[in-house]
Amino acid sequence: MLIEAVRTFARNELLEADRRWDTGDSSVREMLPALADMGMLSLSLPEDAGGLNCDMRTYAAIIRELAYASPSAAVTISVHSMTATHLAEFATAAWREEHLADCATADSLLAFAISEADAGSDAASTQTQATRVDGGYRVTGSKMWISNGACARWFMVLVRTDPDSERSAGLSALIVDGNESGVERDRIHGKMGIRGSDTVVLHLNDVFVPDDQLMGVEGQGLRVFLGALDEGRIGIAAQSLGIAQACVDEMVSYAAERVQFGKPIGRFQAIQNMIADSAVELEASRLLIDRAAYLVDAGRKNPMASSMAKLYASEAANRIAYRAVQVHGATGYVHECRVEQLYRDARVTTIYEGTSEIQRYVIAKELIEKGFVD
Repeated sequence: MLIEAVRTFARNELLEADRRWDTGDSSVREMLPALADMGMLSLSLPEDAGGLNCDMRTYAAIIRELAYASPSAAVTISVHSMTATHLAEFATAAWREEHLADCATADSLLAFAISEADAGSDAASTQTQATRVDGGYRVTGSKMWISNGACARWFMVLVRTDPDSERSAGLSALIVDGNESGVERDRIHGKMGIRGSDTVVLHLNDVFVPDDQLMGVEGQGLRVFLGALDEGRIGIAAQSLGIAQACVDEMVSYAAERVQFGKPIGRFQAIQNMIADSAVELEASRLLIDRAAYLVDAGRKNPMASSMAKLYASEAANRIAYRAVQVHGATGYVHECRVEQLYRDARVTTIYEGTSEIQRYVIAKELIEKGFVD
């Protein structure tokens, strides 16, 4: 019932809004109150904090339905939910008691701040500094490509608490209040796609962070963040699946309507091949996502399964979007045709939450360490 309600809401309320966000300067933030009312900001919150505590398979299905209508809304909810899961697990009891329930509201959107100008795939190169002071830390540095950053209240931030330790050993995870003095946000304009998702450069200028906003223990920050990415990758895989499903539906519809040489183009084998290949890749993506989500729900979280789902679904979405434009011909090359936007929206899915190259590294490393490869 929940998934069906999200499907109806997304297709009735988000689809046209997403088209508007792509061409204008507005964003999904205008829909945050409605998304909160739908329970979309509560998906990953525990029940004792007023959340829905969704299992991963239900969550992935919801992200897919959001992405079918609005990839921007899907990634907004995915990032918020991924962050909420780890705040519930690693934030201090004091912070959880005071703030966690508020994360179900539009005024407490969450963001995940790991990337920097010189620390993308190599998160261990993080240079944002957190210096010990009475009662907490003073944080200085900049984070890049922060989804939800324009209006987020809370940021999960990877920082260097021990400048003398090498790489990951000196990293910690802090919760930064976006309302604190010294927090500045520069919105990134001119993105190729997903334009309704707010993306910023986050500047932290001597921002005070109290002791009770340390997540876990000092020196374990990278472990906290990489654990979040395992589940976040399932979310991006589900986003990719939603985009791909929209492309297939647009392809099939157009192939039935467009007439050339006296008959619908769907009667031609070249068009049928593109549709058939897309349908196979769509189903393969769905099964990989279901498997990764099942393992999380069974308490058997598997980084390789999450990476497989993210790698395959994101690259398949790009191939399917390419075919969707090809089937539409010149019509698919102009903005009035939705597949033009979906083609652009799909591209980033192979980049954020770990590039395809990083996913391949994770998969190969798991296999090699298990002894399956010499």
